[in-house]
Amino acid sequence: MTSSAPVLLEMRSITKEFPGVKALEDVNLVVRSGEIHAICGENGAGKSTLMKVLSGVYPYGSYTGDIIYQGSESRFSDIRASEHAGIVIIHQELALVPGMSITENLFLGNEPRRFGAIDWQAANKKAYELMALVGLKEDPDTLIKDIGVGKQQLVEIAKAFAKDVRLLILDEPTAALNENDSQHLLDLLLGFKERGITSIMISHKLNEIERIADTITILRDGRTIESLDVKGDGVNEDRIVRGMVGRDLSSRFPDHTPNIGEVFFEVRDWTVRHPISADRLVCKGSSFNVRRGEIVGFAGLMGAGRTELAMSLFGRSYGHWISGHVYKDGQEIVLKTVADAIRHGLAYVSEDRKAIGLNLLDDIKTSMVAAKLSKISRHGVLDQVKEHTYAEEYRKSLRVKTPTVDEGVTKLSGGNQQKVVLAKWMFTDPDLLILDEPTRGIDVGAKYEIYGIIQKLADQGKGVIVISSELPELIGLCDRIYTVFEGTITGDIARRDANPEVLMKQMTSTKTQPSQQPTMKKMPTS
Repeated sequence: MTSSAPVLLEMRSITKEFPGVKALEDVNLVVRSGEIHAICGENGAGKSTLMKVLSGVYPYGSYTGDIIYQGSESRFSDIRASEHAGIVIIHQELALVPGMSITENLFLGNEPRRFGAIDWQAANKKAYELMALVGLKEDPDTLIKDIGVGKQQLVEIAKAFAKDVRLLILDEPTAALNENDSQHLLDLLLGFKERGITSIMISHKLNEIERIADTITILRDGRTIESLDVKGDGVNEDRIVRGMVGRDLSSRFPDHTPNIGEVFFEVRDWTVRHPISADRLVCKGSSFNVRRGEIVGFAGLMGAGRTELAMSLFGRSYGHWISGHVYKDGQEIVLKTVADAIRHGLAYVSEDRKAIGLNLLDDIKTSMVAAKLSKISRHGVLDQVKEHTYAEEYRKSLRVKTPTVDEGVTKLSGGNQQKVVLAKWMFTDPDLLILDEPTRGIDVGAKYEIYGIIQKLADQGKGVIVISSELPELIGLCDRIYTVFEGTITGDIARRDANPEVLMKQMTSTKTQPSQQPTMKKMPTS
């Protein structure tokens, strides 16, 4: 894509305000026909808000400024109006109905009709054609709930083609995808580009942006900072980061010297059955340990069983336990319920902060103390003064960006929501924190802060387990990394020996490697 291509879209001096907050201020955006245009910025920079203005989610009249599309001013009253013009947005939270088939989702509200009735034969025929465009080979009668997230994302893109898309907007399209599904999606966007389709992509994955984008526009604090020609300006990840955060990050991880003590937590021969498929084991004789002050990573491909292992340990909240033992400080402990796990000093931060980690109807202070109300209650009555005091302490120490802890958690950016979830579990005074994808969907600046929080927790003598799909994150943050393949722990790799090639080899192998760490002595059960 060259600068000589005609301009398809121009957004001029866009300003959008919410009560007490100016989300966008004098933002300008120019997108040329046939290009892949990336929009970058920290959480809360205004990226999604700008795209909601463009797509009519925030209608004309709720913002100031002009949208010039295909040479004419556009005043979209709603999302249907923008779709009629060929602008289709795919939100980070997919808008699919799980209990309906692929065909039904593709044409929901736009079904082909014959003699006043839905023509399902025509719909299925068209569904095959749309699915072929995005590389989906499923039966169009398959229910959405029966296909993975990666394929659901492809269904959303196929829906866009059903609406005769000219400008495709994707908000964090690969955030929840594994490496293979992400690669397939990016290749699709490049293929669409060859067919003349223009794409706008919001993403925190800078390596993906650097690879496929022609132009990058950077937003910071609701303002346009700059637009970069990726190839002409020689853009790399460090250059993008500098624009996003306003400074150089010489390292993506804070400097840290670990102070690792003795083994205090150990799991032996942990075996768990799938909650539905009785013949499928999600954990197969898993054994591992954690030392005090140690950050331990778990690496594995999507579906390897990392989350299943963590959740089954945390009060057997996933699957059916078959066998295995858990030891803490040399004594065997039994964790049959989540309450048992909390009482024994375990905490689990879910990978899905919105569906599981937070109650989106709650305010910040309520969310921060929710996991251990007994700590601030007397005779079953909540002490609201203590609640507010603790919440304020965490707001300040974790640098949660909010004017007051009385605000609803839905008003926070993704990175700040993640800090609230961390505060919620830190409030339980745990000895072992299990963090499942702790930086998913948050920007590079917020990641840096989360890494610092994790390191401080380790410095307090706590053990920290980090489950992550990003190998550079595990290598840069963890003191030791276990690899998991098909429910089996296949490797125990010290930080000095960890690199992507070594980890990937163990993540795709059934051969179990010997542990590099000592085993805790078994003491009498209390």
